Amino acid sequence: MTLQQLRYLIKIVQTGSINLAAQELFLAQPSLSKAMSELEKEMNIPIFVRSHRGVTLTEEGSRFLSYARQVVEQADLLEQQYKGGRNVRRVFAISAQHYAFVVNAFVSLVREYGEDEYEFSLRECRTHDIIEDVRTYRSELGVIYLSDFNSAVMRHILQGAELAFQPLFTAKPHVFVSRRNPLAGRASVTLADLAPYPRLTYEQGTNNSFYFAEELHSTEQVPKSIIVSDRATLFNLLIGLDGYTISSGVLSSDLNGTNICAVPLESSEHMDIGYLHPAGTELSPLAERYVQLLRAYIQRYGLKIKDE
Repeated sequence: MTLQQLRYLIKIVQTGSINLAAQELFLAQPSLSKAMSELEKEMNIPIFVRSHRGVTLTEEGSRFLSYARQVVEQADLLEQQYKGGRNVRRVFAISAQHYAFVVNAFVSLVREYGEDEYEFSLRECRTHDIIEDVRTYRSELGVIYLSDFNSAVMRHILQGAELAFQPLFTAKPHVFVSRRNPLAGRASVTLADLAPYPRLTYEQGTNNSFYFAEELHSTEQVPKSIIVSDRATLFNLLIGLDGYTISSGVLSSDLNGTNICAVPLESSEHMDIGYLHPAGTELSPLAERYVQLLRAYIQRYGLKIKDE
């Protein structure tokens, strides 16, 4: 096993394809495939499942990748310290449901880091994909919510994926609506009040499940429903169609402007919003700092942070 093989492995996981990784590494595809086959043979484990759509990590491969990342990062730090090399190009990735506070904390982290070179990733994606990203170490952290409705099922899924859930805060349900919406001035609204308006929800793909929904009351039948895939589109439709979406109530005027407001929803449900990470592993310094910034940003809204 060589450091070069471990670097190759990480690049393949980042691109999801041996062909794409070979192009970025300026290698012939057969040479890269051979290097990975030799690594699998030496370690006596299957690292990848290969198909016409690309490659995915096996369970053994996911665990091996976590150690490979640590080895490569430590080797880079050693070279920087003792060989007088340039600063290490730090890598950090997070996958999350569509929350403004996640983006705000990410912006603060990037500004604070201040180095000339880095590779940070922020993926707003489907709930199933968030779990897979963290399970396969594509992202170090994932941000999701648990509720009375989905908690038992989601905790079972997280346990099977060997992921830990660390709660950050509990939010009472709100609806986001345009400030021009007739409901915008209400002290609170009910599900019945929302019936005349289009409900906007985030699409969950082929792994769709009520338990994966980003919105509370996902099983509630509504006459008007629109499914979207990104936050900008959802907010545009809130304004253009007088729609609504059920949310945590935490908004960012810096990112989302002032045309959207949050109205409390009368509901017995709640959202325990927190972050995922591989169970039994320590967070990297960057991840630790990101969580600190996340907690600080949430506290600005007067929300009580859960104990670590």
